[in-house]
Amino acid sequence: MLVSAAKMLKDAKAGKYAVGHFNINNLEWTKAILLTAQELNSPVILGVSEGAGKYMCGFKTVTAMVDAMVDELGITVPVALHLDHGSYEGALKCIEAGFSSVMFDGSHYGIEENITKTKEIIALAHSKGISVECEVGGIGGEEDGVIGRGECADPQECKTIADLGVDILAAGIGNIHGVYPANWEGLSFETLEAVKKAVGDMPLVLHGGTGIPDDQITKAISLGVAKINVNTECQLVFAEATRKYIEEGKDLKGKGFDPRKLLLPGYEAIMAKVEEKMNLFGSVNKA
Repeated sequence: MLVSAAKMLKDAKAGKYAVGHFNINNLEWTKAILLTAQELNSPVILGVSEGAGKYMCGFKTVTAMVDAMVDELGITVPVALHLDHGSYEGALKCIEAGFSSVMFDGSHYGIEENITKTKEIIALAHSKGISVECEVGGIGGEEDGVIGRGECADPQECKTIADLGVDILAAGIGNIHGVYPANWEGLSFETLEAVKKAVGDMPLVLHGGTGIPDDQITKAISLGVAKINVNTECQLVFAEATRKYIEEGKDLKGKGFDPRKLLLPGYEAIMAKVEEKMNLFGSVNKA
């Protein structure tokens, strides 16, 4: 059974650990993440971008797949199915499709329009027990066509959005999506501390978890980050393991071309990466 992300993230903030949000792209990715979470007794958030949702034949298909897999695999740890960087229209569709959490990314709107649309999403989602994440200050880089410059959020705007009743707040603190450039200056902890002071007990989100040094991750968690998004790292290790399998000619030996064998190294690489991150975030045995 899918659950709202609200309680698991309040618990994480209080316990000074973070819950990993891992983006899914197909059945193999979903299975790898769910089984790792179950083995480590960790809560988990399955993130779905609008592009990935379209790739997987729509949000209703994704909900049906995840619901069935949770049941068939005997998953007992808390699992939230979460729309990642959702548009206004995308959030409405995911609420209807049975997601247990949605992110409305209104950061590209002016603050007044962002507020109006956020209120509408919160009212509808909360009426169905669905948690809501919102963003202030664009996250840098690109994710499925959503492009951000990597801003540092205005703490007062964060408070304005938090006061609307959102459950989770993503505040830009210099983080970006994708691989971080060599000249990246690091996270702005000054901004993070100011945001934390402005929003109080609100669980905060760190997008673009790939490539951030472990010590900065740990410090961010100590300052109120309760949800960390990981996508690119899983993509990279999946691609690397699959490339190695092909380059070693294993697909040409016996029935190595069988997709269950061809995709296995990448699947195992994702499991290893998720385990690494759950240990880093401190969520092991917190289910």
